[in-house]
Amino acid sequence: MAETRAPSRPAAAPPPEAAEPPLPPTLRRNAPLVPTDSAASRALAAVIAILTFLAALCAGAAEIVASSAGQWQGAVAQEVTVQVRPGPGRNIDADVSRAEGIAKAAPGIAEARVFTKAESERLLEPWLGSGLDLSDLPVPRLITLKLASDKAPDLKALRTSLTEALPGVASLDDHALWLQRLSTMANTFVGIGIGIVALVLAATGLAVIFATRGAMAGNKEVVEVLHFVGANDDYIARAFQSRFFRLGLRGGAIGAGAALLAFALAGVLARISRSGPAGDEIEALFGTFQISWRGYAIIVLIGVIASVVTGVVSRITVRRFLD
Repeated sequence: MAETRAPSRPAAAPPPEAAEPPLPPTLRRNAPLVPTDSAASRALAAVIAILTFLAALCAGAAEIVASSAGQWQGAVAQEVTVQVRPGPGRNIDADVSRAEGIAKAAPGIAEARVFTKAESERLLEPWLGSGLDLSDLPVPRLITLKLASDKAPDLKALRTSLTEALPGVASLDDHALWLQRLSTMANTFVGIGIGIVALVLAATGLAVIFATRGAMAGNKEVVEVLHFVGANDDYIARAFQSRFFRLGLRGGAIGAGAALLAFALAGVLARISRSGPAGDEIEALFGTFQISWRGYAIIVLIGVIASVVTGVVSRITVRRFLD
């Protein structure tokens, strides 16, 4: 009788190996060493953008003041003023005519304009107000002389001629004192603007230092693992510098762009309000709020400097932290 055999059972499959736990986000492949999409990174980019915006505003305002001061100095330096004072027993109109003739005969004088009595009195309205009767007051008469651009005038000789012909009556003002004060004011304002820009960039560096130290403390285990697998300090510093430079570039671009937009908007508003008397006064003091190509270049340069400062400061901070 044939022996029956029980069907053989297939060999049991080995138990599946336990699935490996996923790596932490900071250790996954292609994950950045310093995340740029975290809340701290976005806050740092916002701080850099705000500081860059403030620095660009200061630099643009200083450039506007410097350009306006240069225009004022050029306009004032092209004119001198002869003042003829009325005196007892003298004919003011005859003295004005004589002073005008002497000025026109002087070399280097291109044009002479005599202010009427009403025009001379109107010049006092900003200090005395309008509607006053100044007929009884000894208001001086003015003669503006436009200097020739192709020939240098001898103002000393002209002053001597006026003093000899009309002693105690006519005097020449070359506006040298006003030019000096205007130059001092413009230089002071530009110096203050440069100082504010330097302080803002220094504040940017301090913010980057604290942010870098926080990032190093938060990624301490990652840095230790990188050291364990053979990464040197220079590699780690380059990684932090690259990430913070991108943050600085983003914040600097946003801040500089916002500053350019602010100046463009201010120029549009100035042109709209130019028709009124307030607009005329603002335009006389600050121009049309339009910065030149030099101002645009300075604003863009400040954005680039903010990015460079962010990268360099982060690298230095990381190297000191690792040392």
